[in-house]
Amino acid sequence: MENMRATRAIIHLDNFRGNFRAVQERIGADRRICVPVKADAYGHGAAQIAGTALEAGASCLAVATVREGAELRENGITAPVLLLSQPLFEEIPGIFENRLSPFVSDAAFAGALDRAAAGIRLPVHLKIDTGMGRMGCSPAEASGLARYIAGCPSLEYAGTATHLAVSDSAAAGDIAYTRRQLALFRKVLDGIRAAGLDPGIVHAANSGGVILHPDSWFDMVRPGILLYGYKPVGEAAAPEAAGPLRVAPVMELRTNVVLIKKMKKGESLSYGRTWILPQDTVVAVLPAGYADGLPRLASSKWQVFIGGKAYPLVGRICMDQCLASLGPASDVRRWDEAILFGGPAPDAAALAERIGTIPYEITCNINKRVPRVYELKQS
Repeated sequence: MENMRATRAIIHLDNFRGNFRAVQERIGADRRICVPVKADAYGHGAAQIAGTALEAGASCLAVATVREGAELRENGITAPVLLLSQPLFEEIPGIFENRLSPFVSDAAFAGALDRAAAGIRLPVHLKIDTGMGRMGCSPAEASGLARYIAGCPSLEYAGTATHLAVSDSAAAGDIAYTRRQLALFRKVLDGIRAAGLDPGIVHAANSGGVILHPDSWFDMVRPGILLYGYKPVGEAAAPEAAGPLRVAPVMELRTNVVLIKKMKKGESLSYGRTWILPQDTVVAVLPAGYADGLPRLASSKWQVFIGGKAYPLVGRICMDQCLASLGPASDVRRWDEAILFGGPAPDAAALAERIGTIPYEITCNINKRVPRVYELKQS
């Protein structure tokens, strides 16, 4: 059955392509781009975004779970796929079945991969923790782990990576911290090479690194939110020669007015009766709620655009519906299109700022029950 709903996420593939080109122009044609499509491509639809990214020139994709990698393969994606997070050892067969390239942080996992290979040579990337405190071996362990991986007959030492903790901040202390991370990473790479090993594809830069830290670009970059249209940091501290990096949001959340109600002064709206009508008011009912990914924290703090005009969302956002005040009189009609964020309306970053979160969380939380509609302008 076709997933048809009033509430839908419009995915502007032309914006994604433009964002990819902007990153490519920033880092230069000699460097590769890995496109993270974890969390269903930050809510944009992993299979469709993966295909678009590969058409645009992406070298590989990245996922967080074995299942996410399997979904790409099930949708015909054959490109290299990095597995960024640590899976259960019980998931190792799925790594081989789906031809994923996992990050390796310790010899126990590397050994388990090597023993499970059954004649298949598996590319892996050594992950080094230079200051994120998450995945990765310590810098002191890196050369030894690199030698261990290189000595595993069924493993290919294909790459070396780290992750930057505060590259999305232009604060002086955070700039200094990122530089220390990168200096430590380079020192570790020197040690690996001194041991007679090729570190493979070297990569560190996330979105913040692409914008502020050219010395983090190495052989490949892994920009996530930047490709989906949001800059995690301003460019005031960026190298002057770089110029502004222009990206556009890829997702737009639309719905329709499904009911118009005329209500009297003093009546209340939604759960908890948090909004009492200060005057006779026309109210629009919209079939979008927190189960769709519209944050409940946005209750009475956000707006919807109908016919190019902003109307406040009032009362508590419900699981499946929300309400907008159209004022004492209105020419809005039932079935009129309404935009909750993106497109000509304020974007997910503005909504995130209003409720104290980040745009990643807004787009990732748009539920799978919300159909994705892919649009691509013809050039």
